[in-house]
Amino acid sequence: MPIFLHNEDRSHFLDDVTITIHWLQMVAQQENHTIGDLNFIFCSDDYLLEINKNYLNHDYYTDVITFDHSERDNEIAGDIFISIDRIKDYSDDNGINEIIELHRIMVHGLLHLLGYLDKSEKDKIRMTRTEDDYLLLFNK
Repeated sequence: MPIFLHNEDRSHFLDDVTITIHWLQMVAQQENHTIGDLNFIFCSDDYLLEINKNYLNHDYYTDVITFDHSERDNEIAGDIFISIDRIKDYSDDNGINEIIELHRIMVHGLLHLLGYLDKSEKDKIRMTRTEDDYLLLFNK
């Protein structure tokens, strides 16, 4: 179950990478999946904007983009790009701890690979509730 963390032009600020990786593996297990090769790539707004433009034809900033490379049922594989700039700005604007927000976005990307959607209001509510549940699991 390899989970890899990569820094492009920004570095993550996780205190304990081992605990975070174990937590993400537990989330996958709770959803009846295993993890194949899963990459979290930490980057800047501008880096992620270029990915958004080039691969998704979207010209706006975002906090996370997920690419699914899964080839087997019930196995997660992919790349999850996360803008550290968006995490910091959102945390500052909303008085949220940066590490908690980073965990939320990491599990958000993982949930996308598990098939969760967030385009409709109903799907957004389900996604946020599931994120909250898994954030509580992390804190146990």
